[in-house]
Amino acid sequence: MKIIKLSDVPASEVQMEGACGAKRQLVLGAADGAPNFSLRVFRLEPGGQTPFHGHAWEHENYILKGQGLIRQGNNAEIPVQQGDFVLVLPGEKHQYINNSETEEMEFICLVPKEYE
Repeated sequence: MKIIKLSDVPASEVQMEGACGAKRQLVLGAADGAPNFSLRVFRLEPGGQTPFHGHAWEHENYILKGQGLIRQGNNAEIPVQQGDFVLVLPGEKHQYINNSETEEMEFICLVPKEYE
């Protein structure tokens, strides 16, 4: 068993093309002995975003703080807010956008450990 505080996990800038104002913390993953999944926390500054991308694996998200938009592959933008859960299916293009001018957006992202 491992117990860790989020405040003890270093944050790194998301370095993918199209990302801005986005930081990622790898809270639990393969290095911790997790057999199946990696748990990450993303923070988007006001006006920040993840890249518009897709990949071969699913991931599950939970909005911890703030509100924003999720852009889908058809360019539709769906509002999300604190307390919402999101399932992104394999191959589904997606992007998280913090459209707030003042509030940070924070969400959990669970992925297979091979893709942490």
